[in-house]
Amino acid sequence: MDVDAVVLDVDGVLVDVAGSYRRAIVESIETVYGRTIRKDDIQQFKDAGGFNNDWELTYAAALFVLAQGEGLGLSMDAYTDRIAEEGGGVDAAERVVRAELGGNATERVRRDWDRERLRDVFQQLYLGADLYRGIEDQEPDPDIAGEGFIHDEPVLASTATIDALTRRFDVGVVTGRPAAEAGIALDRVGLDLPAKHRFTMDDWEEGKPHPYALTTLAERFAADSVAFVGDTLDDVETAVNASEADPNRDYYGIGVLTGGLTGDSGREKYETAGASAVLDSIEDLPAFLDD
Repeated sequence: MDVDAVVLDVDGVLVDVAGSYRRAIVESIETVYGRTIRKDDIQQFKDAGGFNNDWELTYAAALFVLAQGEGLGLSMDAYTDRIAEEGGGVDAAERVVRAELGGNATERVRRDWDRERLRDVFQQLYLGADLYRGIEDQEPDPDIAGEGFIHDEPVLASTATIDALTRRFDVGVVTGRPAAEAGIALDRVGLDLPAKHRFTMDDWEEGKPHPYALTTLAERFAADSVAFVGDTLDDVETAVNASEADPNRDYYGIGVLTGGLTGDSGREKYETAGASAVLDSIEDLPAFLDD
């Protein structure tokens, strides 16, 4: 694998978000509706595809909780499997619920399905009062916004690893985070990148696994081959899609086992999705690229 550029996801690659974004998903639904999903259920949505945006994952999980109140007979496994069959994402979740409940019950669910409120609570929990005030430009609810889960994100990439990558390769980032939140994470790991080498939620509409961000970075780097390192199947699919969209370059999707996909089962899922390699963590990346 002879690469000219390395592109990194943020969540699950550079920082651990089990106690931040994933906690915010669970607790946002609990705060708004008084009941919620298990944290372990989150990975099933990720594996279904189309949930690179954690706000949308929150909406789909809340939809499941509300639909259960109307008699939805699907288990979480069956629900997320059906979402995958429908193409992934929150729109697919809506189609699954409508197909199972029918029109009248679905409309009752939709009346209670307050996505704006879910997003606002999510941001207050995740950012905490001070950052919420600065980023969202609103006053937080003191009963919701505390110090912020964003401060509970252990760094997964050492300074030595960041130095090794930036010294040898052009390095970019493609993440589903909003720009401000991506900047906070990159500062925490010490990865200083110009704006033109970053793609965040604010920079392109489609999101992963659409290949636009990855192929655009390849063009900006004038790279013949690019390794894209992520922690979800959507990340691997992004590299696969980039290879199809831009056949004159080589794109390698590399999965790491520091996000929701772990162990032998995670490795197998990556390989089935078309990963070029699976690593225990980003710490193994410089040596792997040397080999």
